[in-house]
Amino acid sequence: MGNVYLAREVRLDRHVALKVIRVDLADDESFRRRFASESRAAASIEHPGVVSVYEAGEHRGRLYLAMRYVRGSDLHARIATEGSLPPDRAASLVAQLGDALDAIHASGLVHRDVKPANVIVAGDDGRAYLTDFGLAKAAASTSRVTRTGEVIGSLDYLAPEQIEGGPVDARTDVYALGCVLFELVTGDVPFPGRESSSKLWAHVNEPPPAASSKGGAHLAALDPILRRAMAKDPAERFPSTGDLGRAAMGAVRGEAVTEREFAVVPGVAASASDTLPLPTEALPEPTKVVPRKPQRFRRIAVLTAVVG
Repeated sequence: MGNVYLAREVRLDRHVALKVIRVDLADDESFRRRFASESRAAASIEHPGVVSVYEAGEHRGRLYLAMRYVRGSDLHARIATEGSLPPDRAASLVAQLGDALDAIHASGLVHRDVKPANVIVAGDDGRAYLTDFGLAKAAASTSRVTRTGEVIGSLDYLAPEQIEGGPVDARTDVYALGCVLFELVTGDVPFPGRESSSKLWAHVNEPPPAASSKGGAHLAALDPILRRAMAKDPAERFPSTGDLGRAAMGAVRGEAVTEREFAVVPGVAASASDTLPLPTEALPEPTKVVPRKPQRFRRIAVLTAVVG
């Protein structure tokens, strides 16, 4: 979507992360309108795990966002250099991100590009901060597919409804956060080493991979969590990202989740139980995945992903 610079805000003498939007996007009138409205929405989110938006505007025809500067490194870089994380550390980060995403969803937005590269881990306390609202979109709207056949999002974390151009809501980010959890504990994305069309096919049609088959038997408690988070049908996923984070924490600790599930999507039911059994006992086997009709795959295969 653009370039990010470390800059100094002269008036307050502080460092900021300055995102300058690409010229071709800034010249698109519909993008400019969406940028203005969604920047205001992003700036209204107040949560310790969400990188604050200080200012959004235009200077000499260039759109920009000024955001809080967090000193640290992104999760993608950490995975690349350190490999997989211990399950308890991975679950803790996902729980933090789930809580932050709940705040975003409560404001009526869907992030749509949850991935390790958009998570900054602070160098001082190791806390996770969610950043980059470049692809944020109003909840319940249709996932954007461009006139050139591009689907908006990052290829390894796309929910099936994003690929198919369907409505997106909080559960779209649940799917992506499930992909992030898988990568954190295994060191690899759910469907690695494939061509773009094959990855898209896998997200729509193939069962979620088991973390234990990739990272070892000690990850077995997370397998049912990942199956539910990455279910093809949004109705079968956790109703909120916070619920996913709590379930992951319970699984790695071997503890029952006692908090009730809740949904931020209007009309979506959540569990009414005050005590949820351990995930390994409570979750059913995943619904059998029936491959889509060939003509539908041909439409999916021509899509390419745009990295935010």
